[in-house]
Amino acid sequence: MHLAYPAVLSALLFCTGLYGVLARRNAILVLMSVELMLNAVNLNLVAFDVWLSRAAEETLHSGQALTLFTIAIAAAEIGIGLAIVLAVYRNRGTSDIDKLRDTAEGHETEDHDTNGRGTDGPDSEAPAAQKAEATA
Repeated sequence: MHLAYPAVLSALLFCTGLYGVLARRNAILVLMSVELMLNAVNLNLVAFDVWLSRAAEETLHSGQALTLFTIAIAAAEIGIGLAIVLAVYRNRGTSDIDKLRDTAEGHETEDHDTNGRGTDGPDSEAPAAQKAEATA
């Protein structure tokens, strides 16, 4: 088998994973796309290991060893990543990356209209007056 076949397949898998990371908004789908990218790298490592072992007299199978390390790292990454996503989902109620980014930066778009006042309009009490009444 030629080296071009697994290399092209690996490039297609990696590009698909890269598109998934850049275009998706759900954190679970982003983690799945990262796994797809890691599997593309594993395919490339094994293909080049087989190709180089045919040329060399003594084979070390270093590509396959690196693939095993990559699989172990990917398993740890998906376990920790899913734990973080579940914890964030329990606290925030969403796993949408754009909404999480907005809450982290302090942009609240739900309770304010375009001029910065609350939804109650100009007749609403000032927040300082409400705080003074609560402490009194």
